[in-house]
Amino acid sequence: MPMTQREINRVWTVNHRSPGGTHVRQGFVLEPGHWEEFDPFLMLAEDWFQRGTFDDHPHRGIETVTFVLEGHLEHRDNHGGAGLLGPGDVQWMTAGRGIVHAEEPVAGETVHSLQLWVNLPRAQKLTAPRYQDLSGARLPVRREPGALVRVISGASGEVAASTLNHLPVTAVELILEPGTAVTQALPGSYNGFIYVLAGSGHFGAADTPGEQGQVLWLGAAPGAARSEVAIRADQPLRALLFAGEPLREPVVAYGPFVMNTQEEIRQAYADYRAGKF
Repeated sequence: MPMTQREINRVWTVNHRSPGGTHVRQGFVLEPGHWEEFDPFLMLAEDWFQRGTFDDHPHRGIETVTFVLEGHLEHRDNHGGAGLLGPGDVQWMTAGRGIVHAEEPVAGETVHSLQLWVNLPRAQKLTAPRYQDLSGARLPVRREPGALVRVISGASGEVAASTLNHLPVTAVELILEPGTAVTQALPGSYNGFIYVLAGSGHFGAADTPGEQGQVLWLGAAPGAARSEVAIRADQPLRALLFAGEPLREPVVAYGPFVMNTQEEIRQAYADYRAGKF
């Protein structure tokens, strides 16, 4: 069966702002509210923050994937999850039916991180909370000449991660030397994107250029069982690729809760206030 080559559907540059206080900088790589376009992803925030920014707060109905770029981040939650994440580490947290957690930099540090919200299917909205610490040093690695691909979730080539997913998601970190090219295979049904952390390159079937701070949204592969996206580095390139199976379900989001109906949102707030998380 032939492999469909993905094109890049859209490119945009992330705008950052300075909220002030302990929240030094913030930008939305994926802005919330584009539920149908970004499905199954809800939003991706890039943050530079100090201690006191993300103290205890609740979630329901989602998974959060936190990728630490700089600094050391302490995590704790009310289900016994706890850990310390350093540069290159990933935390994959399933909020499910309800969790209260805090994400705080080590005292005196500023953490630079990315946090992706992944929607949960209707049938798993109230699943048991789960916490996975994925050490960057222990992530499975696909190596090609001039290329290193860290597999956070799913697979790249013959290399697969053991990360547990409620929804199929492929997540990889790409580190390429100038002139190096790799391809990443994806099911044809997946929605996905690439975020360039450093350097520049060309992406997709049409060789679309992209550089640091830009998001490249993958074009669809309708009717294709298999597809792949080509990535070529012009300068030393570091990028993240996330792709997942769209849910095509109603999304009702309010604050830290993402459900399918307004009534479920009201119930989430009632349960939180009643201490049922």
